[in-house]
Amino acid sequence: MKKIFSCCLGVLLLCLSFVATVSAAADREHYKVLVVFSYEENAPWDVDIREEIEKTLSPYADITFFYMDTKASLQGGPQKAAEAFALYNHLHPDGVIAVDDNAQSMFVVPYLRGKVTTPIMFCGVNADPELYGYPTENISGILERFHLEESMMFSRQLIKQIDTFAFMVKKGPVADLLAKQLEQDKKHISARLVRFMTPETMEEAITMTREARKDIDLLFLVGLWGLNQDGSPLVEGEIIPRLIAEFDKPTSGIAASAVRVGVLSAVITNGREHGYRASSMLLKAMRGTPVSQLPITCNSHGKRMINVSTLKKLNITPDPLVLRGAELVKTR
Repeated sequence: MKKIFSCCLGVLLLCLSFVATVSAAADREHYKVLVVFSYEENAPWDVDIREEIEKTLSPYADITFFYMDTKASLQGGPQKAAEAFALYNHLHPDGVIAVDDNAQSMFVVPYLRGKVTTPIMFCGVNADPELYGYPTENISGILERFHLEESMMFSRQLIKQIDTFAFMVKKGPVADLLAKQLEQDKKHISARLVRFMTPETMEEAITMTREARKDIDLLFLVGLWGLNQDGSPLVEGEIIPRLIAEFDKPTSGIAASAVRVGVLSAVITNGREHGYRASSMLLKAMRGTPVSQLPITCNSHGKRMINVSTLKKLNITPDPLVLRGAELVKTR
């Protein structure tokens, strides 16, 4: 009887020890994370990134999200960055994720880089990381590189003849970075860039689109969220359908949200990939992996998308093989 009691007591103590160990591990896994977005809360790119960050980190961390709203007001970015830093000082987070370039230039570089040891992961960054002094002993992340030639070739599979193209992107830092990537990639792009257009207002965008229609085969519509009309910033669903109607030729892009509101096709960069990879890297860093062992990476998973509503409007009948494996959507 004593042996049975002793055995049961041993098992009980072992179970209690296991529970205590699991509990202690759970306590160690309870982190605080601050995520600073360059853009607005309802921007589709940021929505995808946020959802993936929540999916990856919420079992282990309390996550606080902050939006700098620089699509609507680039001028207000520095003040928003100061507010983000005040929030950082209030939270004392175990880790930070900074999304897109404005969060780097306005927030991380002036307030955190070289001043704190908190692990920081960036994502959605278009500039060369050296511009921000990355990597450092506590900063790494994932760069965003657009699938320009892939999108061009996909468009050519749909409509055959594309010799010339143009880009339209809202004037600002993203336009500058995209122009740099185009300059670097032009020898690899199989069509001739005729125009690079950077409107600030909807009226300018319409005028530029009408002019572009005269001499280009394909129009890339990129990063137009926030174009001004009568003093108010517009969203993609208000901008892109109007420009598509003016152009009345094939269009391409780099974002799923643009295809869903009417752009004909794209090989998209995936915000979910950025959110997952940045949050996975941050989790490793918070668990003790040196950031030097988490090198800067680049997005790699492009996805083909076609808007079948636009396909029909343009009377395009593609080879059925082109449709295989692509995500087909209708205009919302």
